[in-house]
Amino acid sequence: MEKNNSDLQLDKQICFALYSASNAMSRAYRPLLEKLDLTYLQYIVMMVLWEHDTMNVKALGNKVSLDSGTLTPLLKRLEGKGLIVRSRSAEDERVRIITLSDAGFKMREQAESVPKEMFCKSKMSVEELAQLKQSCDLLLSKLSQA
Repeated sequence: MEKNNSDLQLDKQICFALYSASNAMSRAYRPLLEKLDLTYLQYIVMMVLWEHDTMNVKALGNKVSLDSGTLTPLLKRLEGKGLIVRSRSAEDERVRIITLSDAGFKMREQAESVPKEMFCKSKMSVEELAQLKQSCDLLLSKLSQA
């Protein structure tokens, strides 16, 4: 068998291209998020909360694709920073409710520039980025069905 035609070559792997691009994306976000004192995952959670203000932990975990073992400590850190309030549901005390604090709500203004700065860093057109997102969404959907 000829080694050069092998499907096991790293440069032929979509998974490695996605992994490398994801790592590069995280590195590009880091200096922008350091100004907000947020990690990338904390930023993702905050974006969902800026959109919805209040959510239960299960719905939040589903939205950001994180299990409770990862999400709970992350939420505790956000609460420790004063950005969210964790409480129990009045209807069912087993359900945890996450609400933006005043500081968390105000942080949204500071974060408004992050997407624009990332767009500039990408050096891609709006159309290219929209196509990339659409392809990633399709891949996620297909792999989730498998």
